[in-house]
Amino acid sequence: MKPGYTYILLCGNGSYYTGSTVDLKIRVQQHKNGEGASHTRKYPPVELIYYEEYPFVGQAFYREKQIQKWSRKKKEALINGSKVDLKRFSECKNGSHFRNK
Repeated sequence: MKPGYTYILLCGNGSYYTGSTVDLKIRVQQHKNGEGASHTRKYPPVELIYYEEYPFVGQAFYREKQIQKWSRKKKEALINGSKVDLKRFSECKNGSHFRNK
């Protein structure tokens, strides 16, 4: 099995794109060349702003899918390395949650 990377790109419109790959350098260059995902082709330029390395690409793919579900604020907490904010934005906001009663 190959190692893998989960990464976050900042796109030209200010949005974030989250992906995973076995070769981070090549994949980022593909995005920059317009050969990546449709989102990064639509909103160039792109800049790598965050990545994580995993022993197996399957783990990176799993993490990609996890991060894609997150709010913008939670992604920014991850990018900025703010464990306090990451925890705060991870808390359940549902009215039925025990902390909200």
